[in-house]
Amino acid sequence: MREKIIQAFKEEFDQLPTWITRSPGRVNIIGEHTDYNDGFVLPMTINYATWVALQPRRDSQIFIKSLDKDEDLMFDLKQFTNNKGGWQEYIKGVAWALQEEGLDLLGWEGVFAGNVPIGAGLSSSAALELALARAFVLVSGLPWEPHRMALSCQKAENLWVGVNSGIMDQMVSACGKENCALLIDCRDLNTRQVPLPASAQIVILDTTTRRGLVDSAYNERRAQCEAVAQHFKVDALRDVALDQLQEQADSLDPLLYQRAKHVISENQRVIEAVQAFQEGNLEILGELMNASHASLRDDYGVSREEIDQMVAIAQVQPGCFGARLTGAGFGGCAVALVKKGLVDDFQKQVAREYLSTTGLQPKLYIAKSVPGTTYEKM
Repeated sequence: MREKIIQAFKEEFDQLPTWITRSPGRVNIIGEHTDYNDGFVLPMTINYATWVALQPRRDSQIFIKSLDKDEDLMFDLKQFTNNKGGWQEYIKGVAWALQEEGLDLLGWEGVFAGNVPIGAGLSSSAALELALARAFVLVSGLPWEPHRMALSCQKAENLWVGVNSGIMDQMVSACGKENCALLIDCRDLNTRQVPLPASAQIVILDTTTRRGLVDSAYNERRAQCEAVAQHFKVDALRDVALDQLQEQADSLDPLLYQRAKHVISENQRVIEAVQAFQEGNLEILGELMNASHASLRDDYGVSREEIDQMVAIAQVQPGCFGARLTGAGFGGCAVALVKKGLVDDFQKQVAREYLSTTGLQPKLYIAKSVPGTTYEKM
Protein backbone atom coordinates (compact mmCIF):
# COMPACT_ATOMS: atom_id res chain seq x y z
CA MET A 1 0.00 0.00 0.00
CA ARG A 2 2.89 2.38 0.74
CA GLU A 3 4.36 1.92 -2.72
CA LYS A 4 0.93 2.28 -4.32
CA ILE A 5 0.27 5.60 -2.61
CA ILE A 6 3.73 6.98 -3.49
CA GLN A 7 3.37 5.98 -7.15
CA ALA A 8 -0.10 7.51 -7.36
CA PHE A 9 1.18 10.76 -5.87
CA LYS A 10 4.04 10.88 -8.39
CA GLU A 11 1.60 10.35 -11.24
CA GLU A 12 -0.71 13.08 -9.94
CA PHE A 13 1.88 15.72 -8.99
CA ASP A 14 5.02 14.66 -10.89
CA GLN A 15 7.16 14.46 -7.74
CA LEU A 16 7.52 12.59 -4.45
CA PRO A 17 5.22 13.51 -1.55
CA THR A 18 6.57 15.48 1.40
CA TRP A 19 4.94 13.15 3.93
CA ILE A 20 3.02 9.90 4.16
CA THR A 21 0.58 9.29 7.00
CA ARG A 22 -0.90 5.93 7.97
CA SER A 23 -3.65 5.05 10.42
CA PRO A 24 -4.92 1.52 11.09
CA GLY A 25 -8.37 0.04 11.34
CA ARG A 26 -9.30 -1.94 14.41
CA VAL A 27 -11.10 -5.02 15.58
CA ASN A 28 -12.86 -4.97 18.92
CA ILE A 29 -12.08 -8.08 20.96
CA ILE A 30 -14.83 -7.39 23.49
CA GLY A 31 -16.86 -4.43 24.72
CA GLU A 32 -19.54 -3.62 22.13
CA HIS A 33 -21.86 -0.59 22.34
CA THR A 34 -20.33 0.32 25.68
CA ASP A 35 -18.20 3.23 24.48
CA TYR A 36 -21.01 5.75 24.07
CA ASN A 37 -22.28 4.65 27.49
CA ASP A 38 -19.03 5.78 29.21
CA GLY A 39 -18.01 2.15 29.60
CA PHE A 40 -15.00 -0.06 28.87
CA VAL A 41 -13.78 -1.48 25.56
CA LEU A 42 -10.88 -3.71 24.51
CA PRO A 43 -10.02 -3.18 20.83
CA MET A 44 -6.77 -3.75 18.97
CA THR A 45 -5.35 -2.18 15.83
CA ILE A 46 -5.12 -4.38 12.74
CA ASN A 47 -2.67 -4.63 9.88
CA TYR A 48 -5.06 -2.86 7.48
CA ALA A 49 -4.93 0.91 7.21
CA THR A 50 -5.60 4.15 5.36
CA TRP A 51 -2.61 5.93 3.83
CA VAL A 52 -2.32 9.58 2.77
CA ALA A 53 0.53 10.99 0.66
CA LEU A 54 0.68 14.79 0.68
CA GLN A 55 2.59 18.00 0.19
CA PRO A 56 1.91 21.55 1.45
CA ARG A 57 0.26 24.26 -0.62
CA ARG A 58 0.83 27.99 -0.44
CA ASP A 59 -2.85 28.81 0.00
CA SER A 60 -5.78 27.61 2.10
CA GLN A 61 -7.00 25.08 -0.45
CA ILE A 62 -7.30 21.36 0.17
CA PHE A 63 -7.07 19.08 -2.85
CA ILE A 64 -7.26 15.34 -2.27
CA LYS A 65 -7.89 12.40 -4.55
CA SER A 66 -9.41 9.10 -3.44
CA LEU A 67 -7.67 6.28 -5.27
CA ASP A 68 -10.31 3.81 -4.13
CA LYS A 69 -13.17 5.87 -5.57
CA ASP A 70 -11.20 7.53 -8.39
CA GLU A 71 -12.76 10.82 -7.32
CA ASP A 72 -11.32 14.03 -5.97
CA LEU A 73 -12.27 16.91 -3.70
CA MET A 74 -11.16 20.52 -3.52
CA PHE A 75 -12.31 23.08 -0.97
CA ASP A 76 -11.08 26.18 0.82
CA LEU A 77 -10.37 25.89 4.54
CA LYS A 78 -11.76 29.38 5.04
CA GLN A 79 -15.21 28.54 3.70
CA PHE A 80 -16.81 25.17 3.02
CA THR A 81 -20.18 23.52 3.50
CA ASN A 82 -21.59 20.12 4.43
CA ASN A 83 -23.14 18.35 1.46
CA LYS A 84 -24.48 15.51 3.63
CA GLY A 85 -23.00 12.30 2.31
CA GLY A 86 -20.02 10.69 0.66
CA TRP A 87 -16.39 10.18 1.58
CA GLN A 88 -15.75 13.87 0.98
CA GLU A 89 -17.54 14.80 4.20
CA TYR A 90 -14.98 12.90 6.28
CA ILE A 91 -12.21 15.14 4.95
CA LYS A 92 -14.22 18.32 5.45
CA GLY A 93 -15.43 17.08 8.83
CA VAL A 94 -11.91 16.59 10.15
CA ALA A 95 -10.90 20.04 8.90
CA TRP A 96 -13.98 21.56 10.53
CA ALA A 97 -13.44 19.80 13.86
CA LEU A 98 -9.77 20.78 14.11
CA GLN A 99 -10.59 24.40 13.30
CA GLU A 100 -13.38 24.31 15.88
CA GLU A 101 -10.65 23.40 18.37
CA GLY A 102 -8.96 26.68 17.48
CA LEU A 103 -6.17 25.13 15.39
CA ASP A 104 -4.78 27.20 12.52
CA LEU A 105 -4.71 24.87 9.51
CA LEU A 106 -2.79 25.29 6.28
CA GLY A 107 -3.62 23.97 2.82
CA TRP A 108 -2.26 20.79 1.28
CA GLU A 109 -2.78 18.41 -1.59
CA GLY A 110 -2.47 14.67 -1.84
CA VAL A 111 -3.92 11.26 -2.51
CA PHE A 112 -5.26 8.58 -0.21
CA ALA A 113 -6.16 4.91 -0.30
CA GLY A 114 -6.97 2.21 2.20
CA ASN A 115 -7.37 -1.52 2.54
CA VAL A 116 -9.62 -1.59 5.61
CA PRO A 117 -12.79 -3.35 4.39
CA ILE A 118 -15.59 -0.77 4.11
CA GLY A 119 -18.72 -1.36 6.18
CA ALA A 120 -17.28 -4.46 7.83
CA GLY A 121 -17.17 -3.10 11.38
CA LEU A 122 -13.38 -2.66 11.26
CA SER A 123 -13.45 1.13 11.51
CA SER A 124 -12.40 2.26 8.07
CA SER A 125 -13.86 5.68 8.92
CA ALA A 126 -11.67 6.24 11.99
CA ALA A 127 -8.60 5.09 10.04
CA LEU A 128 -9.34 7.72 7.41
CA GLU A 129 -10.07 10.42 9.98
CA LEU A 130 -6.84 9.91 11.92
CA ALA A 131 -4.70 9.67 8.79
CA LEU A 132 -6.21 12.99 7.70
CA ALA A 133 -5.73 14.58 11.13
CA ARG A 134 -2.07 13.56 11.04
CA ALA A 135 -1.76 15.19 7.61
CA PHE A 136 -3.36 18.45 8.78
CA VAL A 137 -1.11 18.58 11.85
CA LEU A 138 2.05 17.91 9.85
CA VAL A 139 1.48 20.51 7.17
CA SER A 140 0.35 23.10 9.73
CA GLY A 141 3.36 22.61 12.02
CA LEU A 142 1.20 21.62 15.01
CA PRO A 143 1.99 19.13 17.80
CA TRP A 144 0.52 15.63 17.54
CA GLU A 145 -1.64 14.95 20.61
CA PRO A 146 -3.22 11.50 20.15
CA HIS A 147 -6.05 11.86 22.68
CA ARG A 148 -6.99 15.33 21.44
CA MET A 149 -6.89 14.20 17.82
CA ALA A 150 -9.06 11.19 18.60
CA LEU A 151 -11.66 13.44 20.23
CA SER A 152 -11.60 15.87 17.30
CA CYS A 153 -12.11 13.04 14.82
CA GLN A 154 -14.98 11.67 16.89
CA LYS A 155 -16.51 15.17 16.84
CA ALA A 156 -16.19 15.20 13.05
CA GLU A 157 -17.98 11.88 12.77
CA ASN A 158 -20.70 12.81 15.27
CA LEU A 159 -21.49 16.37 14.28
CA TRP A 160 -20.39 16.67 10.64
CA VAL A 161 -20.89 13.19 9.18
CA GLY A 162 -23.86 12.44 11.43
CA VAL A 163 -22.92 9.13 13.09
CA ASN A 164 -23.22 9.15 16.88
CA SER A 165 -20.22 6.87 17.40
CA GLY A 166 -18.32 6.58 20.66
CA ILE A 167 -14.63 7.29 21.14
CA MET A 168 -13.28 3.74 20.84
CA ASP A 169 -12.43 3.63 17.14
CA GLN A 170 -10.57 6.91 17.00
CA MET A 171 -8.75 6.30 20.28
CA VAL A 172 -7.30 2.92 19.34
CA SER A 173 -6.36 4.12 15.85
CA ALA A 174 -4.47 7.00 17.46
CA CYS A 175 -2.94 5.19 20.46
CA GLY A 176 -2.62 1.50 19.55
CA LYS A 177 0.65 -0.39 19.98
CA GLU A 178 2.14 -3.47 18.39
CA ASN A 179 1.25 -6.84 19.98
CA CYS A 180 -1.24 -5.23 22.37
CA ALA A 181 -4.92 -4.65 22.79
CA LEU A 182 -5.95 -1.31 24.28
CA LEU A 183 -8.22 -1.12 27.32
CA ILE A 184 -10.05 2.19 27.10
CA ASP A 185 -12.10 3.76 29.87
CA CYS A 186 -14.47 5.74 27.70
CA ARG A 187 -15.39 8.11 30.53
CA ASP A 188 -12.00 9.55 31.46
CA LEU A 189 -10.14 8.23 28.37
CA ASN A 190 -7.50 6.51 30.46
CA THR A 191 -5.91 3.73 28.44
CA ARG A 192 -3.85 0.67 29.25
CA GLN A 193 -1.93 -1.57 26.89
CA VAL A 194 -2.86 -5.24 27.35
CA PRO A 195 -0.28 -7.64 25.83
CA LEU A 196 -1.75 -10.25 23.51
CA PRO A 197 -1.00 -13.93 24.20
CA ALA A 198 1.67 -15.61 22.09
CA SER A 199 -0.26 -18.90 22.03
CA ALA A 200 -3.41 -17.64 20.31
CA GLN A 201 -4.42 -15.60 17.28
CA ILE A 202 -7.22 -13.13 16.67
CA VAL A 203 -9.03 -14.04 13.45
CA ILE A 204 -11.49 -11.70 11.73
CA LEU A 205 -14.43 -13.44 10.06
CA ASP A 206 -16.00 -11.21 7.41
CA THR A 207 -19.50 -12.39 6.60
CA THR A 208 -19.47 -10.16 3.46
CA THR A 209 -22.76 -8.66 4.60
CA ARG A 210 -22.69 -4.88 4.93
CA ARG A 211 -24.43 -2.09 6.74
CA GLY A 212 -24.24 1.70 6.80
CA LEU A 213 -24.08 3.22 10.26
CA VAL A 214 -25.79 6.46 9.28
CA ASP A 215 -28.80 4.56 7.95
CA SER A 216 -28.91 1.81 10.54
CA ALA A 217 -30.46 1.45 13.98
CA TYR A 218 -27.20 2.49 15.64
CA ASN A 219 -28.48 5.94 16.58
CA GLU A 220 -31.69 4.37 17.87
CA ARG A 221 -29.75 2.09 20.22
CA ARG A 222 -27.86 5.06 21.59
CA ALA A 223 -31.12 6.91 22.27
CA GLN A 224 -32.51 3.86 24.07
CA CYS A 225 -29.49 3.72 26.35
CA GLU A 226 -29.79 7.41 27.12
CA ALA A 227 -33.46 6.91 28.01
CA VAL A 228 -32.54 4.28 30.63
CA ALA A 229 -29.80 6.51 32.04
CA GLN A 230 -32.36 9.28 32.40
CA HIS A 231 -34.69 6.88 34.18
CA PHE A 232 -31.97 6.25 36.78
CA LYS A 233 -31.02 9.95 36.83
CA VAL A 234 -27.37 9.23 35.99
CA ASP A 235 -25.04 10.48 33.27
CA ALA A 236 -24.65 7.12 31.53
CA LEU A 237 -25.34 3.39 31.91
CA ARG A 238 -21.79 3.09 33.25
CA ASP A 239 -23.29 4.32 36.55
CA VAL A 240 -25.94 1.60 36.83
CA ALA A 241 -25.21 -1.78 38.41
CA LEU A 242 -26.89 -4.95 37.16
CA ASP A 243 -28.75 -5.51 40.43
CA GLN A 244 -30.09 -1.94 40.26
CA LEU A 245 -31.37 -2.58 36.76
CA GLN A 246 -33.01 -5.83 37.81
CA GLU A 247 -34.72 -4.11 40.76
CA GLN A 248 -36.25 -1.55 38.39
CA ALA A 249 -37.17 -4.04 35.67
CA ASP A 250 -40.92 -3.69 36.21
CA SER A 251 -40.78 0.10 35.78
CA LEU A 252 -38.90 -0.06 32.49
CA ASP A 253 -40.13 -0.83 29.01
CA PRO A 254 -39.05 -4.46 28.40
CA LEU A 255 -37.07 -3.50 25.29
CA LEU A 256 -35.20 -0.75 27.13
CA TYR A 257 -34.43 -3.21 29.91
CA GLN A 258 -32.87 -5.61 27.43
CA ARG A 259 -30.74 -2.87 25.87
CA ALA A 260 -29.44 -1.73 29.24
CA LYS A 261 -28.84 -5.31 30.40
CA HIS A 262 -26.47 -5.86 27.50
CA VAL A 263 -24.44 -2.70 28.13
CA ILE A 264 -24.11 -3.21 31.87
CA SER A 265 -23.17 -6.89 31.61
CA GLU A 266 -20.80 -6.18 28.72
CA ASN A 267 -18.86 -3.69 30.82
CA GLN A 268 -18.28 -6.42 33.40
CA ARG A 269 -17.20 -8.85 30.69
CA VAL A 270 -14.53 -6.41 29.49
CA ILE A 271 -13.01 -6.13 32.98
CA GLU A 272 -13.03 -9.92 33.34
CA ALA A 273 -11.51 -10.31 29.87
CA VAL A 274 -8.55 -8.08 30.76
CA GLN A 275 -7.92 -10.22 33.83
CA ALA A 276 -8.15 -13.37 31.71
CA PHE A 277 -5.58 -11.94 29.28
CA GLN A 278 -3.24 -11.10 32.12
CA GLU A 279 -3.58 -14.59 33.60
CA GLY A 280 -3.29 -16.29 30.22
CA ASN A 281 -6.67 -17.94 30.76
CA LEU A 282 -7.86 -18.17 27.18
CA GLU A 283 -10.69 -20.56 28.04
CA ILE A 284 -12.31 -17.93 30.26
CA LEU A 285 -11.69 -15.26 27.63
CA GLY A 286 -13.42 -17.41 25.04
CA GLU A 287 -16.42 -17.95 27.31
CA LEU A 288 -16.70 -14.18 27.76
CA MET A 289 -16.62 -13.65 23.99
CA ASN A 290 -19.35 -16.25 23.50
CA ALA A 291 -21.49 -14.61 26.20
CA SER A 292 -20.94 -11.23 24.58
CA HIS A 293 -22.31 -12.49 21.28
CA ALA A 294 -25.38 -14.00 22.90
CA SER A 295 -26.04 -10.68 24.63
CA LEU A 296 -25.60 -8.67 21.43
CA ARG A 297 -27.93 -11.04 19.61
CA ASP A 298 -30.64 -11.49 22.21
CA ASP A 299 -30.61 -8.31 24.31
CA TYR A 300 -29.17 -5.62 22.05
CA GLY A 301 -30.64 -6.93 18.79
CA VAL A 302 -27.77 -5.96 16.52
CA SER A 303 -26.87 -9.31 14.99
CA ARG A 304 -28.30 -10.93 11.88
CA GLU A 305 -28.67 -14.46 10.57
CA GLU A 306 -25.39 -14.57 8.65
CA ILE A 307 -23.36 -13.33 11.63
CA ASP A 308 -25.07 -15.82 13.95
CA GLN A 309 -24.25 -18.59 11.47
CA MET A 310 -20.62 -17.50 11.25
CA VAL A 311 -20.23 -17.33 15.03
CA ALA A 312 -21.92 -20.69 15.59
CA ILE A 313 -19.67 -22.34 13.00
CA ALA A 314 -16.55 -20.79 14.49
CA GLN A 315 -17.38 -21.63 18.08
CA VAL A 316 -17.43 -25.41 17.50
CA GLN A 317 -14.17 -25.63 15.57
CA PRO A 318 -11.13 -27.31 17.20
CA GLY A 319 -8.85 -24.73 18.74
CA CYS A 320 -11.46 -21.96 18.89
CA PHE A 321 -11.74 -20.53 22.40
CA GLY A 322 -14.64 -18.22 21.54
CA ALA A 323 -16.22 -16.01 18.87
CA ARG A 324 -18.55 -13.06 18.71
CA LEU A 325 -19.94 -10.31 16.54
CA THR A 326 -17.56 -7.33 16.39
CA GLY A 327 -18.34 -3.75 15.48
CA ALA A 328 -21.71 -2.04 15.56
CA GLY A 329 -23.52 -5.03 14.09
CA PHE A 330 -26.29 -5.27 11.50
CA GLY A 331 -23.72 -6.88 9.17
CA GLY A 332 -19.97 -7.04 8.83
CA CYS A 333 -17.61 -9.19 10.85
CA ALA A 334 -17.22 -11.57 13.73
CA VAL A 335 -13.99 -12.11 15.65
CA ALA A 336 -12.58 -15.37 17.01
CA LEU A 337 -9.77 -16.33 19.38
CA VAL A 338 -7.99 -19.38 17.98
CA LYS A 339 -5.09 -21.54 19.15
CA LYS A 340 -2.13 -20.58 16.99
CA GLY A 341 -1.23 -23.97 15.56
CA LEU A 342 -4.80 -24.58 14.40
CA VAL A 343 -5.50 -21.28 12.64
CA ASP A 344 -5.07 -22.58 9.07
CA ASP A 345 -7.44 -25.51 9.57
CA PHE A 346 -9.87 -23.22 11.41
CA GLN A 347 -10.00 -20.77 8.52
CA LYS A 348 -10.51 -23.46 5.89
CA GLN A 349 -13.27 -25.22 7.77
CA VAL A 350 -15.13 -22.05 8.76
CA ALA A 351 -15.02 -20.73 5.19
CA ARG A 352 -16.25 -24.04 3.81
CA GLU A 353 -19.13 -24.41 6.26
CA TYR A 354 -20.22 -20.77 6.03
CA LEU A 355 -20.35 -20.90 2.23
CA SER A 356 -22.31 -24.14 2.39
CA THR A 357 -24.75 -22.73 4.96
CA THR A 358 -25.35 -19.24 3.58
CA GLY A 359 -24.24 -19.32 -0.05
CA LEU A 360 -21.91 -16.38 0.69
CA GLN A 361 -18.15 -16.46 0.23
CA PRO A 362 -16.57 -15.15 3.45
CA LYS A 363 -13.24 -13.38 3.86
CA LEU A 364 -11.05 -14.38 6.78
CA TYR A 365 -8.16 -12.30 8.04
CA ILE A 366 -5.47 -13.02 10.59
CA ALA A 367 -5.31 -9.84 12.66
CA LYS A 368 -1.94 -8.51 13.78
CA SER A 369 -1.82 -5.47 16.03
CA VAL A 370 0.32 -2.63 14.69
CA PRO A 371 1.34 0.83 15.89
CA GLY A 372 -1.34 3.52 15.85
CA THR A 373 -1.30 6.59 13.63
CA THR A 374 2.18 7.31 12.24
CA TYR A 375 3.88 9.40 9.59
CA GLU A 376 6.97 9.26 7.42
CA LYS A 377 8.87 12.17 5.94
CA MET A 378 10.08 11.48 2.42
